[in-house]
Amino acid sequence: MQRVHTGLEQLLASPPAWAREGKLALMANPASVGPDYRHARTLIAEALPGRLGALFSPQHGLFADKQDNMIESGHGIDPVTGVPVWSLYGETRWPTDEMMEGIDTVVVDIQDVGTRVYTFIWTLSYIMEAAAKKGFHVAVLDRPNPIGGMLVEGNLIDEGYASFVGRYPIPMRHGMTIGELALLFNERFGIGCDLTVVPMTGWQRAMHFSETGLPWVLPSPNMPCEEAALVYPGQVILEGCNLSEGRGTTRPFELFGAPYLDTGKLLDSLEPVSLAGCTLRETGFEPTFGKWQGELCRGFQIHVTDRDLFCPYRLSLDVVRAAICNHSRDFAWKQPPYEYEYEKLPMDMILGSINLREGLEAGTPVSELEAGWQDELAEFNKVREPFLIYNP
Repeated sequence: MQRVHTGLEQLLASPPAWAREGKLALMANPASVGPDYRHARTLIAEALPGRLGALFSPQHGLFADKQDNMIESGHGIDPVTGVPVWSLYGETRWPTDEMMEGIDTVVVDIQDVGTRVYTFIWTLSYIMEAAAKKGFHVAVLDRPNPIGGMLVEGNLIDEGYASFVGRYPIPMRHGMTIGELALLFNERFGIGCDLTVVPMTGWQRAMHFSETGLPWVLPSPNMPCEEAALVYPGQVILEGCNLSEGRGTTRPFELFGAPYLDTGKLLDSLEPVSLAGCTLRETGFEPTFGKWQGELCRGFQIHVTDRDLFCPYRLSLDVVRAAICNHSRDFAWKQPPYEYEYEKLPMDMILGSINLREGLEAGTPVSELEAGWQDELAEFNKVREPFLIYNP
């Protein structure tokens, strides 16, 4: 199997003038590695001596040591390179003048997981906005979309529901790499910064991560494997209710359930189309932290059997609808705050729509809800087309 070569590898193999001559800041986390598992900050510091001047960390921190959402990280000094580490998930989410002192280019080398609510892409958008205002250069080192670049799924964000888990109207599963998203953000949504995308070689849109030949390093504490990424575009919505999404277990997002869940009734209530490409295996689990900590949850593990047929968003929306239908007294929406939003329901921010949440409450079949966003999804496919770098 021919291995994919990331944007990081391309940069190191042939550093352009902006990398050889300017001062660099690097936004990175544990998944920012080369094929030999060595971290990007070490590789860049060795290949470009004296160029690395700062590190930026996104949500969960530079070492992904902050376990849950809304746990901020602080600033510090990197013990390996000796440069400052500035948190962009703490007292600010934008790079400040102090952080940018002496920096010419912010290099972004982050592994995305192909889902709208995964906050790394929005931290990138803040960096790009700051670059447009302050005049520095942004270089995105591209990496694979681990769940592929062909399929898109879900509604776009309604007006008034933009947030840190969805700033621009893109679907839940967007089917783009982080480099392609940067190009889309910059032009379509009018950021207009000085942007360079360093592309990969060898990546094709139909690839899943296991086909790239690259090592999987968890990009956040609850994304331990490719299987978690496959279900994440749907299972992340459980963060907005009292169904456990499997945090506090060894298979986060693949497992879901609650002490009150009647697994037989839930399974019987799902639309057959929601189960396309997957099997729900009944199981039990006790989370060690998070929702239902220490309590036996009755639920399921999602086993994806056909990645081309599996629609994670559809499945998880249907799970929530069925849970409401069968357990109206026990089911509950999570209350604010959620990711810097203190008034709107977290589920509305995750879904990007109050109407979709109200449709689930009303028991509207998910196939009917899906039909309502097909026109905007088709339009998004047209909008994204000019920014796609890689062939099918």
